[in-house]
Amino acid sequence: MLEVTDLHVGYGQSEVIHSANFSAKKGEILAVMGRNGMGKTTLLKSLIGMIGARAGSIKVDGQEMNGLPPHKRVRGGMAFVPQGRMIFSGMTVLENLVSGAKGPVSKTTFDEIYGLFPVLAEMRNRKGGNLSGGQQQQLAIGRALITDPKVLILDEPTEGIQPSIIKDIARVLRQVRQMRDLTIVVTEQVVSFMMDVCDRMLVMDRGRFIHEDLRENVDAEKVKMLLSV
Repeated sequence: MLEVTDLHVGYGQSEVIHSANFSAKKGEILAVMGRNGMGKTTLLKSLIGMIGARAGSIKVDGQEMNGLPPHKRVRGGMAFVPQGRMIFSGMTVLENLVSGAKGPVSKTTFDEIYGLFPVLAEMRNRKGGNLSGGQQQQLAIGRALITDPKVLILDEPTEGIQPSIIKDIARVLRQVRQMRDLTIVVTEQVVSFMMDVCDRMLVMDRGRFIHEDLRENVDAEKVKMLLSV
């Protein structure tokens, strides 16, 4: 469903992502792990088109995305939940959800989103800025799901979130994968969250992948060491 080949991304004369190659199957949850400053956010922004890639290929369901603006990548099946959530604080929950839509939204879609996140149904007329950090994260994920994506990309979804909400987010991602059979790529530093959610993990260091493993084979202590070096 997602295939990235020989991807190079940088700022000015500095290259941040060096020849990245990875893929994710339909229905797979892939975690990209790494310390701050190792290139995880740059990688995800290049996938969605917020940062242009210098070279390489990004394909979703066989369609080339590299070179397309972000809104065309969304039409092609990608959705992005950015680090820091970036919801519209002056708009209501409902208005935030609709802001992510590509066209009219069916009642079935709203029912599905509200089923995943009951708190959003309760607070649909409340301003986004009045929600807690965890509720805003749920709103950001709901807004991305409104587009009915093939590939859902999340950047550090547990950052600044209390442990009980982290468990809810993990549950929802597993549930969404099962309901929609979509591909999920998530960057993360919390090993326990990765072990709870992903099928496979990659570790990034200075713009390169240095380790890959299936969840059932992951040595959590080894991964923690790689993240602390």
